[in-house]
Amino acid sequence: MVLDTNVLLSGLMCPDGTPGRIIQAWRKARFELSLSIEQLAEVGLVLSYPKIRKILKWGHAAIERFVQQLYLRSALVEVANVAASVPRDPRDDFVLATLIASPAECLVTGDADLLVLRDRYPILTPTELVQRL
Repeated sequence: MVLDTNVLLSGLMCPDGTPGRIIQAWRKARFELSLSIEQLAEVGLVLSYPKIRKILKWGHAAIERFVQQLYLRSALVEVANVAASVPRDPRDDFVLATLIASPAECLVTGDADLLVLRDRYPILTPTELVQRL
């Protein structure tokens, strides 16, 4: 499973919501997470935003622990040579490349720019994944 950054962060900020259930399922090892180094960097960056830190009440050490947990408990994939294109938002190319390069069965996202590619790639919304868990 590849989880887009929006799903990871929403799950941390709203542990009782649908994305939160996905994070709980991952923590209970109900699925394997595939990530790229680019995603890890994005997660670390977004977690350091003052607004996010205030919501989570996390300092730098908590952020580092979570990113390290992601690193240690995920299948890391290399995306440097993977051709992937998200026409509506090229900044999401690395997320799609992670799906393509990984053994993951799907990408889970709430991002409309990625969801429009569902006819070509296995992409689910968080609600669709929770219904399958």
